[in-house]
Amino acid sequence: MDDIIALGLETMEAQTVRMIQPQHFDQYWQAGVLAEKTGFEMNIHGPYYSELLGGRVELGRSLAKIETTLQAARTINARHITLHTGHYGETGRGREANETVANVFASVVDRLEAIWHDEEDEFPVFPWIKSGTPSKIGIETSGRQELWGSLEEVLEVVNHVEGTIPVLNMAHIHARGHGSMRTSEDYGELFDQVRETIGTKEFYCHFSGVDHRGGNAQFYTQIKKSDLNFEPLAEFIVEDGGWLDITLISDSPLLEHDAMYMLQSIEKSRHKQIERKAREDRRRALALQTGASVEDLKAREAEQAALRTGQKAPETSPEPAPEPAAEAESVPEPQEAPKKAASNAKKASKAKATKKQEKAEDDVFDFEEDDDDLF
Repeated sequence: MDDIIALGLETMEAQTVRMIQPQHFDQYWQAGVLAEKTGFEMNIHGPYYSELLGGRVELGRSLAKIETTLQAARTINARHITLHTGHYGETGRGREANETVANVFASVVDRLEAIWHDEEDEFPVFPWIKSGTPSKIGIETSGRQELWGSLEEVLEVVNHVEGTIPVLNMAHIHARGHGSMRTSEDYGELFDQVRETIGTKEFYCHFSGVDHRGGNAQFYTQIKKSDLNFEPLAEFIVEDGGWLDITLISDSPLLEHDAMYMLQSIEKSRHKQIERKAREDRRRALALQTGASVEDLKAREAEQAALRTGQKAPETSPEPAPEPAAEAESVPEPQEAPKKAASNAKKASKAKATKKQEKAEDDVFDFEEDDDDLF
């Protein structure tokens, strides 16, 4: 965690792949204490494989895994708990599946509240238990057609279950939409849809490159090796995302590398915005001095830029009937050197790039199949 903080990152997501072994809770507690002292935000990812729409046995097995994730989330003071739903199963798509998922996640939220506010236990070593608030249950968008979790399905459930939030996995949304996230306008429409549906300004997002075919994600890739580019999202955050409170989690195979790449891309977009505003201010000041309009000055700059480009371009065809003429050799105007992107990117005001940690787990909690409760 010290290395992550040294990189300038502000949060991370611990990964619980299957089940959490008891000895891992000591490591989680140490991470929670360090995060509390440094103001570092911790999050946690639940089991990748869940069958919340499966039969009683499959559901019970999935909830047993989720139980250990909830316990670990309290131990590290996780702000968000990301969970998967799984296959549609025999239920199929539609209202019945959404209602079943909503009932399951409502029970998960109730269980988290009970764990967090257990009055029978004293937690002097967990100061965040008494002074903080419980984690938020994040429902992640899925990246395959056979898995429950389209953006519309997730938003419908979140809109009906208090204590849950959507986890916008951009790679999954891009893959499921057959490569739909390509421009800053696409991201604007996405965030507007979420805001209009559930009325939030806080967004918890995953990002990575993705290989996809036929509307299905195949595997994560490095951002630069995918058709899902980060620059349009960075542009939207800087240009139109002033109202956003966004957390970005790196899902890339190169976790820290692409987390820093995202952070620097946001900073680069911010520098471009500053340079553009500086040019606009310079035009307005010059317009006041000369009496010319801003539009005329902008057009003149474009003409001068075109002339400079023409002077540098090589001649492609000889003159048909050249006439000897003595012309004064013109000296090209000096061209302004482009500014370099800052190598040491500062923290984005509201954007956080993060990493995940992998943890292996074994089944240590028993589940009674004849219990009528979900947990």
